[in-house]
Amino acid sequence: MLDEIIIKQLHAIVGKDNVLIGSVNLTTYSYDATADVPHAMPEVIVMPTSTAQVRKVVQLAAWKSIAIYPRGAGTNLSGGTIPLDHGIVLSLQKMDQILEIDAENLTATVQPGVVIQDLNNAIASYGLMYPPDPGTVTTATMGGSVAENSGGLRGLKYGVTKHYVMGMEVVLANGKSVRFGGKTVKNVTAYDFSNLFVGSEGTLGIIVEITCKLLPEPKFHKAMLAAFNIMEDAGKTVSGIIKAQVIPATLEIMDNMTIRTVEDFAHVGLPTDAAALLLIEVDGMAEQVVAQEADAVIRIVEENHGTLHIANSDEERDNLWSARRAALPALASLNNTVVLEDATVPRSRVTDMLLALAEIGRKYRLVLGTFGHAGDGNLHPTILADKYNADEMSRVHQAVEEIFATAIKLGGTLSGEHGIGIAKMRFLGNEIGDSGLKLMQTIKNALDPTHMLNPGKLVPREEKTHVSR
Repeated sequence: MLDEIIIKQLHAIVGKDNVLIGSVNLTTYSYDATADVPHAMPEVIVMPTSTAQVRKVVQLAAWKSIAIYPRGAGTNLSGGTIPLDHGIVLSLQKMDQILEIDAENLTATVQPGVVIQDLNNAIASYGLMYPPDPGTVTTATMGGSVAENSGGLRGLKYGVTKHYVMGMEVVLANGKSVRFGGKTVKNVTAYDFSNLFVGSEGTLGIIVEITCKLLPEPKFHKAMLAAFNIMEDAGKTVSGIIKAQVIPATLEIMDNMTIRTVEDFAHVGLPTDAAALLLIEVDGMAEQVVAQEADAVIRIVEENHGTLHIANSDEERDNLWSARRAALPALASLNNTVVLEDATVPRSRVTDMLLALAEIGRKYRLVLGTFGHAGDGNLHPTILADKYNADEMSRVHQAVEEIFATAIKLGGTLSGEHGIGIAKMRFLGNEIGDSGLKLMQTIKNALDPTHMLNPGKLVPREEKTHVSR
């Protein structure tokens, strides 16, 4: 444990109420939403309310060689916020102010603890939206989302978090803060530091302020549910829609395992005999264009032997998307351990990946359901297992390795939106090679030479540089 003098210094910086110790608090902050990854108990939880306080905490930690683990809501799925070397969990949830909504420049400036849905609620009256839409949008924070470069259901048409970060303020490992970017639509001054910190998972600095781009909220929507008896027909439909140059706002898929589980869980009227479902939504500012795109989708679904249901009201539309958002909690209800991955492949290889995932589940005798963002190739194979069954967990690990190897073989990537964290770090060299790993270590060593910030995540550690206490 940290000695009493350091605890009192933290009290002086952030206030006694914002320094949490005791076994219950420490246990609560010792894990995130990731299953089956190693972790250690933090020594203290510190909850700053201002950038000045973050700087002082970092300066104290640097002086005392204490590891810091930045944390938002802890909803990430790669072990990105789990402490490994004890130390300080720096929770940024109390830095939760929307500092500015600038409708003239279509930007918002927020602190990292702002919940994504709260931002969207605040800008709705301006007719604006913040498009990144992770499945945990009602709890995930802006800082965590930026640090993980989150994606979501609207990624196909609107992109992921990095496409909406215009600038930020970051506290570096030396306790100094620096600003990058701003409100200008164009900014090519110096290196693109903002994008360096997007997706850096708290390993290069602590994000304390974000300026993000906003878009006008589309006025018209058309949501559809397409059911298929053959998985390949669903895959052909995805390819056909993109080939027709229709870019839906969302183009989601569920396999039969997921369909049945969601229906048992949420009772939303899904066809449980379907091999696959596609949930599709087109949107836009012009009603005629949205209708034309919807007609094109309907034609392609029918050409590929799909059965279509069109939502004719906001209530029906909400019901369709509640089914998709129920996929993870529904599957999670089946067993005590959920291993959720995000193997991502080119859109043209989605069918190949779906068939491979089904075969992997059979090969390793595992309960495996798949859902995800078919339109951008980002699939979520979800394995349900018993963490107390050593043989089953061994098969889970073998299956995960094969999932990643298959994704890379098909021209894909280890992660489309969940990040690397702890869970995928050992596979990273398979994708970016030794030279890529060395470059990452060089950047890490330059900005955080003692590996004080989120040690053991994303960047493979070099023994000579990691924090020791």
